[in-house]
Amino acid sequence: MRRMILCLLATVSVLTLSAQSIGYIETTKNWYYIYDQNGKKIKTLSTNQGELKGYSSTFYIIKQGTAFYITYDVNGKRLHTFGAGSVGEILGVSGDTFTSRMGAWIYTWTKDGKKINTRSARQ
Repeated sequence: MRRMILCLLATVSVLTLSAQSIGYIETTKNWYYIYDQNGKKIKTLSTNQGELKGYSSTFYIIKQGTAFYITYDVNGKRLHTFGAGSVGEILGVSGDTFTSRMGAWIYTWTKDGKKINTRSARQ
């Protein structure tokens, strides 16, 4: 019985964490403040980690220097590191994906690093 209760508590805890989503990221000179949809602060990050390029309710992207883009989940766990040379310029973030442009091509990526679409950029 005790084991069953512990499993139930663990399941509820996991569901609570996964239900949390990003509502807004406030940027200041030195900090990024990540808030949930209810306005409660989830996490505080130093701007020394890099430049915030975009966010959705499930993840955000930081550009570190000129070499890397890194995706993070709601709780700040690193999901994937992308080489900036293979991604190009971030255009937008939505849901669990983001789009980027490199040269004459637009790419759609998952937050976990999988390229799911490529199309030509209309000029």
